[in-house]
Amino acid sequence: MIKIVKILKKNSAFIFQMAQFSSKPTASEVLTAYLMQCNEPPWTSYFVKYRSVKDDQFGMSNFNWKVGSSNYQILRTGCFPYIKYHCSRRRVEDLGVSDKFMRAIKVVNLGIPCLLYGLAATQLIRHTEIVHTTKGPVTIYFLLPEHKGSHH
Repeated sequence: MIKIVKILKKNSAFIFQMAQFSSKPTASEVLTAYLMQCNEPPWTSYFVKYRSVKDDQFGMSNFNWKVGSSNYQILRTGCFPYIKYHCSRRRVEDLGVSDKFMRAIKVVNLGIPCLLYGLAATQLIRHTEIVHTTKGPVTIYFLLPEHKGSHH
């Protein structure tokens, strides 16, 4: 047992690095990285697979998100096998009531429309892009290619 502890102590930095390397980025890191990668676009709308990220924004449906010099109003929903993000560069607003309302609608509908949206998206997605994160590249998905910098 003492020999195992010594080996672990000796190699703990390597083990920690391997654990970090193998872990997934958070959904919020992908969101921030993509918006920065696109030079803070006026808007964007994309899907990311649940299995590609740690879902650190679970339960958040409508919220403000600061990136660089911009604020984004985010509409977010789980639509298995994806998480869907719609991001609009806008001023900061109190979105608390809207967030609670959207969550309530999802609960009342038992998430069925969200599931159907995700299943339909698996057939409708036509474009992908790579987002570079601290945990490695993540593929995000689009129904159509976006014209970067265009307005709604």
